[in-house]
Amino acid sequence: MRDKIGKKKKPLFLSWLQLRKERTKLLVAIAGISFADVLMFLQMGFQGALFSSAVEFHHSLNGEIVMVSGRSRALISLDRFTERRLYQAVGVAGVASVSPIYLDAIQWRNPYNKETWNIYAIGINPEHQVLNIPGVAANRQQLREPDTALFNMGSRQEFGPIAQRFEVEPVITEINQRQVQIRGLFNLSPTFGINAYLVTSDVNFLRMAPNRQGGLIDVGVIKLKPGVDVQAVLTQMRSQLPDDVKVMTRDDYAKAEVSFWKASTPVGYTFDLGVVIAFIVGAVIVYQILYSDVTEHLPEYATLKAMGFRDRYLLIVVFQESLILASLAFIPGVAIALGIYRVTNIATMLPMAMDLGRVAFVFILTVMMSSSSAAIAVRKLQTADPADIF
Repeated sequence: MRDKIGKKKKPLFLSWLQLRKERTKLLVAIAGISFADVLMFLQMGFQGALFSSAVEFHHSLNGEIVMVSGRSRALISLDRFTERRLYQAVGVAGVASVSPIYLDAIQWRNPYNKETWNIYAIGINPEHQVLNIPGVAANRQQLREPDTALFNMGSRQEFGPIAQRFEVEPVITEINQRQVQIRGLFNLSPTFGINAYLVTSDVNFLRMAPNRQGGLIDVGVIKLKPGVDVQAVLTQMRSQLPDDVKVMTRDDYAKAEVSFWKASTPVGYTFDLGVVIAFIVGAVIVYQILYSDVTEHLPEYATLKAMGFRDRYLLIVVFQESLILASLAFIPGVAIALGIYRVTNIATMLPMAMDLGRVAFVFILTVMMSSSSAAIAVRKLQTADPADIF
């Protein structure tokens, strides 16, 4: 196809003309690829929410080193160890202080509809600022009083409108048939295994969980003196402490939690598989569109070859069609995904958020998806023999 002065039309111009000619097919292709993009964004969004919410507690710990039982695997799969191990760590050079933490699911009674749900209780020593969570640090001294607790504003709706009612009236509920007053609010996202958190003192925790034995803790937080080599302290602790406990940096503790969800549960695998399926769905849609387009215009492609256009020019035309489709479909895909992220965050309180890295990664996957489909579809051009039309 040449213009009036005999010059070849640019492949990009020809690609756009072919796509625009059948607008219904163009819109269907854009909708199909956008659907695949939204699926990929959703799978990655849920996976990101899973990992980020799972380690919010870990990152809030006010200490460089964390001690857990040697049999603990994750926050929802803890084992207890004797508090003596934590205080043995005080004798290691460089340790400034240690803080025990109790963790357990206890029975929370919604004070408004009387339904009972499991809530994840965190028992701390109110004299120690062991949790760097806004609301906990400011209100921890209130936990010195009997039967008091702090409630998580990020809790799901079934636990009751505690945050809203707290601003206008005292909130009193029952935990394991014990009357407890809420004295403050904090914000910690729920996870795929924990629907809500409650912070109380270690003394109150043992009152609320009568089946728990004092001195058997779930997590120990170790704060070091300024300027101390963390790795050197870890090495010394590991050599002195028995094998029934594990000591690690706070960051390694968070990484271990993520590894548990990735490798030891089907959730991480499911989300990865969802991305792969969405990629395949999008690739099939693009292939169907491009293959249909090439088949319908095969005589025209043969004519172009008879006029002297090389196969390379025709291949570029098809590849550019795939890139145009990918670009046009990606924009509404991002917009729809952002809307679903927002709705999901409001409904589940999970930290669903879009970031530039994810946007770039999905765009690269979209381009790869479209390009691979184009590579398969252009094989049809090999049959575009100029002799067939004469």
